[in-house]
Amino acid sequence: MSFPTDCPATWFVTGTSRGLGLELVRQLLERGDNVAATTRSTERLLAALGTDTTRLLPLTVDLRDEAAVAQAVQQTTDRFGGLDVVVNNAGYGFLAAVEETGDRDVRDMLDVQVVGVWNVLRAALPILREQRGGHVVNVSSVLGLTSVPGWALYCAGKYALEGLSEALAGEVAGFGVGVTIVEPGYFRTDFLTTDSLALPENTTPAYPEIREMVENHLKLQGNQLGDPVRGARRMIEKVVGGDGSLRLILGSDSHAYASAKVQALQATLDAAADTASASDFPA
Repeated sequence: MSFPTDCPATWFVTGTSRGLGLELVRQLLERGDNVAATTRSTERLLAALGTDTTRLLPLTVDLRDEAAVAQAVQQTTDRFGGLDVVVNNAGYGFLAAVEETGDRDVRDMLDVQVVGVWNVLRAALPILREQRGGHVVNVSSVLGLTSVPGWALYCAGKYALEGLSEALAGEVAGFGVGVTIVEPGYFRTDFLTTDSLALPENTTPAYPEIREMVENHLKLQGNQLGDPVRGARRMIEKVVGGDGSLRLILGSDSHAYASAKVQALQATLDAAADTASASDFPA
């Protein structure tokens, strides 16, 4: 995309009342850009920002509501006269064994991580496509590239977001619209607190290692490697600088996890090189 240089850019960002989303909004406003920020609590967002909010449009939006999302995007273009960057950042963690994950848990997670993103894209893409320029940033996780026990539901949502984003990138490239998948590791936000980390309603003693993992993650709060200030800065630099690569890895821990997954996958492919064709029709 061609990023605006002669006027403030307009960003539409979801999930902004805490964590990376909040820091991203803060830095965008300090840059002088326009920001439409969706959140479940505009009061919490405004209280947390501590900066000039003249160019901010705070929006209370249920991302699962297609009509509400479409209205929010319309309010953004009405207020700022256009739209340049869409950041799908809303999400939360869920830590439980697959067996302990209820039907409602699954639906709630996928409604936010997948359906909500799709609602935003359906509303925003016609604008970006018709103006033949813009950028979509989908905030995934290193757990969208690799999986660990206890994070199955969260991984399922992020894996879906990865697949959606890869396909989207190919679909909109011809319209001058860029797509970036952001894959953070552990950042020093409140993601590992009970404010952002959901736990199952019912557990079973069959998975003591999952209970231990929950305790260890809660104790990790405040000691994560990732700095949200630097992480948000890298996201902005990626978009503003016009870097066309699909992925942005944030954090040395993310890089290590992803590298291990790639190495394991490559070993599997190498081992299957001579046998994969066994299921083909004969030449």
